[in-house]
Amino acid sequence: MAEDTSNSALQFLDYWRVIRDRKEVILAVALMTIVAGTSYTLMMPKRYTATTQLEVRQDRLDVDPFYYEQNRGRVGGYDPFFLLTQEKVMTSRPVLQEVIRNLRLQQVWGAELNDDKAPLDADTTLQLLQRSIRVEQDRDTTLMNISATTKDRTLSAEIANEIAGVYRARRLQNKRREMQRAIDAIGNEVRKQQDKVEEAENELERIRQEKGITRVGHGDNSVNIDTTRLNSLQSELSVARVDMIVRKTRLDALENLEGDKLMEAAAYLVPDSMLMNLRQELVKSQVLLQNALDEGVLGENHPEILRLKAAVAELTRQRDGALEGLKAGLRTEYEVARKKFESLEQELNTIKEEEIASEGTDYLPFSRAERNVDIQRTILGALRARIAQAGIEVEVPQTLVNVVEEAEPPNRPSSPLVVLNIVLSVILGILAGIGLAFFVEYLDVSLKTVDEVEKYLGLSVVAVIPQQSRPLTEAGQSSGQGEAYRGLRTSLDMLAKEGGKKVFAVISGGVGEGKSTTLFNLAYVCAEQGSRVMVIDSDLRRPVQHKMVGISNRKGLVNVLVGEGKISDYTVETGVPNLWMVPSGRLRRGVIGILNNQRLRNVIDEIRDQYDYIFFDSPPILGVTDASILAGEVDGVLLVVQYRKYPKIISLRAKRMVENAGGHLLGAVLNNINIMRDDYYYYYHYTTKKYYGSSRHDKDDEAEEA
Repeated sequence: MAEDTSNSALQFLDYWRVIRDRKEVILAVALMTIVAGTSYTLMMPKRYTATTQLEVRQDRLDVDPFYYEQNRGRVGGYDPFFLLTQEKVMTSRPVLQEVIRNLRLQQVWGAELNDDKAPLDADTTLQLLQRSIRVEQDRDTTLMNISATTKDRTLSAEIANEIAGVYRARRLQNKRREMQRAIDAIGNEVRKQQDKVEEAENELERIRQEKGITRVGHGDNSVNIDTTRLNSLQSELSVARVDMIVRKTRLDALENLEGDKLMEAAAYLVPDSMLMNLRQELVKSQVLLQNALDEGVLGENHPEILRLKAAVAELTRQRDGALEGLKAGLRTEYEVARKKFESLEQELNTIKEEEIASEGTDYLPFSRAERNVDIQRTILGALRARIAQAGIEVEVPQTLVNVVEEAEPPNRPSSPLVVLNIVLSVILGILAGIGLAFFVEYLDVSLKTVDEVEKYLGLSVVAVIPQQSRPLTEAGQSSGQGEAYRGLRTSLDMLAKEGGKKVFAVISGGVGEGKSTTLFNLAYVCAEQGSRVMVIDSDLRRPVQHKMVGISNRKGLVNVLVGEGKISDYTVETGVPNLWMVPSGRLRRGVIGILNNQRLRNVIDEIRDQYDYIFFDSPPILGVTDASILAGEVDGVLLVVQYRKYPKIISLRAKRMVENAGGHLLGAVLNNINIMRDDYYYYYHYTTKKYYGSSRHDKDDEAEEA
């Protein structure tokens, strides 16, 4: 458990180190993102949102005069998908096209968007309007909010109010149109029934004249035992006749309809809870499918889209089957009503025949015709009463949509949200900067820590040199960086004791890794401790050692190698006690390969016994063969690796070339460490700086006291 906690803390510190090392990248990306986001926000045009709130009700009269008679014992239900359906209706093409015509949006937006002020085409205007509006339902209420967003605050309010007005008018218009179709259908049956009444009355008058019947009524003695039964059957026959005609009218109205029209008509003529539930499920599936397609997140062949399409197809099939079943049920109900009517009529005829047989053959035809007239008049009266009721319902006010709150021109723009966008830009910029920092860190394959150097190169790190190190002749002996080189000298002393080593070369894999400065400062601190030190600049192409002490480079090692004297002839005192130097000299044209193993060995043998330390500065080993020759002839090689400069493979290749040349690698020097950024090295730098700072102040205090 403790080990897991330690690993987690280490990972956190690694992440924090990356953020600190790459803080310039993070700040730059964050600043650019903030500037871009703020500039874009300030350049965005202001848009205004206006909202109209509606109360949307299901179809019903404000005051229903026939409610108790028609709905006695009936329990009404609420459609949970009603508001979802109405939301789609509000944003449907017919409603929006009427809004476009009423507000002349083609001309208004054309003058705003087109240079020539020409009106927009209908499809473009419709798309702009669809993108400008939003319809939402207030949760757990029957309230709908219609919001419109445009650059013109007044136009936003006009669009929201106009959509509400058009929707309300179309809703009421559609309801009245449906009721008018029902009234027209019943009116046709009234006219047919009127003809039947007239025909029955004519027949009654003919029989009366033919039989010479002058009295319609009957005496008390004329009533037989079947009169009560006959009257009852007469009433039942009338009811059955009306029921049969109503069912026939309903069946005829639905017979020639299909699909959605049949569904809409069935909802008004034949209430069926199962069919309504099926319709609700179909509407729900269609809404879910349309919403998924409108969002554009899922493609046409996405499994979810295919599932919704299959559900819609299956529900449509079930709906069509249910509607066909509804038609079949209506046919069956009509046939049952007709059979019932025919049975009652047959039974009534039988009783009439019996009555006629008892009362005489003259009265029977008249009585039958008289009863037929009564039946036809009863049916006609029932139909006229229903059509009168429907007419009253048409005229009774219906508030299907109530405007709760009209849209007003907004005083403040709804977008852009300057503060929110700036805050989001700051957050996004910081996250993007951190992401880029970790991405750059991931791409960085250079050596960054002592552990990486030792693990990857298999070499011990003998010193860690801070960033921006200078020659100690400039920085001073008491500088904090001098302590790093003193630590390097101490490590070199311990390594040199094994086998009496005193000739060393400082080599790097690439250019600019700081090997020359490292070599000079190492030689400086060795001389500072009283050792006799020789520095030989064997980097014949880019010599720099002579610049450290300000001596001439006209003659030096090149002259020795071409046989123009001994090494002692070109040895120069540097002005630093115990430190001597042989500059490289000027490399002559046409002189190639003057540094070879034998010549270098002769130089080393000549001065080995005269100095405690001999340091050779070399060119980069990956670029010049001289470094390989040096590595093979000296007693030990220090490999300088610059922090975060070259890929790991460069340093690994340099190590292998030293080993292939027969050189003995003493260790690696990790150079140019950014102490202030890297917590890995900060403690060492802090304590060293504090220690030397305290010593300097102590000396000043002692001088003041003296």
